[in-house]
Amino acid sequence: MFINGKFYSLFSLLFGIGFSIILVRNEAKGINPLKIFYRRLFVLLLIGAIHLFVFWEGDILMLYAMIGMVLPLFRKMTDKTLITIAITLILSPLVIDLISVLLNISLGAGLEGLAMKIDQHNGLPLSKEGYATYLYKEGAGWREWRNWELSGWAYRYSYILHSNRIPKVLALFLLGFVVGRNMMFAKLEEHIGLLKKLRFWGLLIGIPMGIVSFYFEIFRKGVPHPEGLIHTAAYAFSVVPMSLAYASIICLYWHRKNGQTRLRFLAPVGQMALTNYLMQTFFGIFIYYGVGLGLGGNIGPTIFFPAGIAVYVIQILYSNWWMRHFRFGPMEWIWRQLTYGTRLPIRKQ
Repeated sequence: MFINGKFYSLFSLLFGIGFSIILVRNEAKGINPLKIFYRRLFVLLLIGAIHLFVFWEGDILMLYAMIGMVLPLFRKMTDKTLITIAITLILSPLVIDLISVLLNISLGAGLEGLAMKIDQHNGLPLSKEGYATYLYKEGAGWREWRNWELSGWAYRYSYILHSNRIPKVLALFLLGFVVGRNMMFAKLEEHIGLLKKLRFWGLLIGIPMGIVSFYFEIFRKGVPHPEGLIHTAAYAFSVVPMSLAYASIICLYWHRKNGQTRLRFLAPVGQMALTNYLMQTFFGIFIYYGVGLGLGGNIGPTIFFPAGIAVYVIQILYSNWWMRHFRFGPMEWIWRQLTYGTRLPIRKQ
């Protein structure tokens, strides 16, 4: 209720802010911002494609890069217009799912069918029980992992289409673009009233809708439409409001402490966001898949949660050590050099 969907939304919001900074700052310097912008996105697209097709089917970077390509189309629009478009996109899954019910179609069904054919060709079990053990059975190793990954991208984008992820992400990109363009993150004192409203209304709307969404997700999962449209509505009215409330809570706390908070030790993890995102894939493969410890089929949620916390603690420790000695995270350094086409020193003087 408090987590599902809220954090990819925050991640999307931050991406929108980051893209706006690139466009605004380079334009202010008299540099063609689109050249830098698209080069940066193209590099991200390559990183995401390698991540998706080689390592982990759950990649989000490639999708973000592709959706980000359209952002410059919106850069001349007013804030009001951008916010209106964003709200429309957030609510669009209601219309999309209603059309799907009326026409009896399922977005992503074609890709899911393709994925199943790939699995069948490679000898993967097509039953739910078989999928649950394939990667973790005794003796599972590199071959099973590679067979699994061959169809992973198709399942992934089938789910992205089926869950209406594209309009949601674009909506949050646009909201982040508004935040970044107005440098709101650097002028918190000017937006205290707005942040308090977002906190209040975000929690007031998001928590009850989150309860409804939780109910359908856990107890009514797989319920056929049109009853499933209630879940679509509850998800739409819980995820973005609560995400904005979370962001507002963090900003208000930061402003109240004037930046002098003990939580500053979390900042290096964010400065290395791309590196840490990719590192979580390798932690996960090593812990859960047969190519590593193979624990995925032998433990349950009571272990998953502390394991996730443990990985994050490890990332806090090495991120703090790294950022004491280096200017950028390793992947951030590579990404920046390829974007600007120049070699940059990585060690701090």
